[in-house]
Amino acid sequence: MDPISLVVGGVLLALGFAAGRFGRVRSKARAKEQLTASCGCGHGLDQHDPEDGTCHAELRRSRYVEGGWDGHEYVPCTCRQYVGPRPVEELFAPKYLPPSG
Repeated sequence: MDPISLVVGGVLLALGFAAGRFGRVRSKARAKEQLTASCGCGHGLDQHDPEDGTCHAELRRSRYVEGGWDGHEYVPCTCRQYVGPRPVEELFAPKYLPPSG
């Protein structure tokens, strides 16, 4: 083998390795963003009731008394429906058993 072919092969190998390495890092970051399930208020699917869509989370708000700041209070979240991605189980397999209760 001549030395030019070996150098060209080594450069192609290094470029392929670098492209694959950096391509995987970007796809992992993109996949991480897509897997976060949240509604308009930022809470996950586990905070929402599947029956009526209400959110059971609490939000921290500032409390003002007579024009002055008086600390924080926790109030119920007012969002009414989960708008994020649905779990795969709900998309492809319907629930066969009736709801318990």
